Amino acid sequence: MNTLITESYKDYVLEVSNLTVSLQNQTILDNVSFKIKKGTTLAIVGPNGAGKTMLFRTLLNLVPYSGRIEWHGKVKIGYVPQKLSVSDIPISVKEFLSFKKTLDIEVCASAEDCLSAVGLNNDLLNKELRVLSGGQLQRVLIAWAIINKPNVLLFDEPTSGVDLDSEEAIYRMISELKKKNEMTILLISHDTHIIREYSDYMLALNKCVTFFRESKEIIDPDLQEMIYGEPVCQMK
Repeated sequence: MNTLITESYKDYVLEVSNLTVSLQNQTILDNVSFKIKKGTTLAIVGPNGAGKTMLFRTLLNLVPYSGRIEWHGKVKIGYVPQKLSVSDIPISVKEFLSFKKTLDIEVCASAEDCLSAVGLNNDLLNKELRVLSGGQLQRVLIAWAIINKPNVLLFDEPTSGVDLDSEEAIYRMISELKKKNEMTILLISHDTHIIREYSDYMLALNKCVTFFRESKEIIDPDLQEMIYGEPVCQMK
């Protein structure tokens, strides 16, 4: 397993050591270790079924695990899921955002300010979630995630199913939010362009950790083959 960087633990927001997750006698994550430097963006890459979403669920303390997850400092986490099924939920954008009752005035003092922060107009407030376009819905989910001014954001393929123009706009917006609010970001993506342009490092996951590299190296075809190849760990 690679050791990422050797600076003081104070430079890191998260350290994960020997993380293993097993469900129904199946090992989902096997002895995963990595660190994330504060203020950076880490892309989690790997094939379908590699355990990427499970890693996020574990970091959010939603599943049992062995090993160690250590957050440094005062951490507040925002999370944007890969998708949210809203076709049968008659709820407006304003009602959805109001579920988070404690608003941080430094990010958005109102639902209107939250939408503005993600590039949406207030005329969407009274529209139901189910009538929004894919890009609009993802921006609303990001608005939800930043309401309480998190310093760590987890994005699980936040532009899945979104058209290319909206996808680029969303990642530019995420990048600006990061700079403005000094956030650390973990994102799951299969898009080599997004990984290269909008993250600093990439962690290749395939049940276990395959490698940790600078994101600009994603253009290497041999590296891409490693990312999406067979697991290198001995599964239990």
